[in-house]
Amino acid sequence: MRSLQIPLYRTRLSPCPYLPGQSEARVVAVLDELAPGAFDLLTAAGFRRTQRFVYRPDCPACSACVPVRIAVERFAWSRSFRKVWNRNRDLAVEERPPRATPEQYELFARYLASRHADGGMAKMDFDDYREMVEEAAPDTALVEFRDPSGRLVGATLTDRVADGLSGVYKFFDPDCERRSLGTLIVLWHVVRAFELGLPYVYLGYWIAGCRKMAYKNRFQPLERLAGAQWVAFEPDAESAAGA
Repeated sequence: MRSLQIPLYRTRLSPCPYLPGQSEARVVAVLDELAPGAFDLLTAAGFRRTQRFVYRPDCPACSACVPVRIAVERFAWSRSFRKVWNRNRDLAVEERPPRATPEQYELFARYLASRHADGGMAKMDFDDYREMVEEAAPDTALVEFRDPSGRLVGATLTDRVADGLSGVYKFFDPDCERRSLGTLIVLWHVVRAFELGLPYVYLGYWIAGCRKMAYKNRFQPLERLAGAQWVAFEPDAESAAGA
């Protein structure tokens, strides 16, 4: 396996955004300091990207964050998944360069107000949103989902890496409950990865006991990173173990 020198930094402890009472520290790399191919290797090693930084939790008293990914070729299309996919066949999907627009930000702000009003992102203004979108990796797309009238109803900021697609952040119209847009966007990643011949969709971290992360259990089969190896993920067993 290729060996690269990757400069890594460690953040100070701060309150965990997912588990009350816990503290969080991260190991961080800076995109601009990475050699070609290093971002791909870090993604496969369980790191996530935010703007120009790539990070992985390194918390002294907690190991709850479990990197997970979907195995695309073995993905199980349940009856409910097929219904969601077919229900949204009228949507137009376009992959665009990562450029922020006021239209996107309006949808982003409504999504946060409805789903994550107590989160750290809730106070982001347009400049903050633009930094999130435009401080991107070399192969990042902003994918837009529009209804037949042309109205933007969903979007995802997505990185393409050597062996898959990595959804950085998705948001959607909270009033379109019947469309199940959050599920649809994950399914779109699976379909698009298959079309591109990419074996994985990286979903970030699953955290036992965190309601906001529970949806990831549904997309089977999942794999989790255990040490340096990706292995089959059994969420019920992980929950019982308190991972």
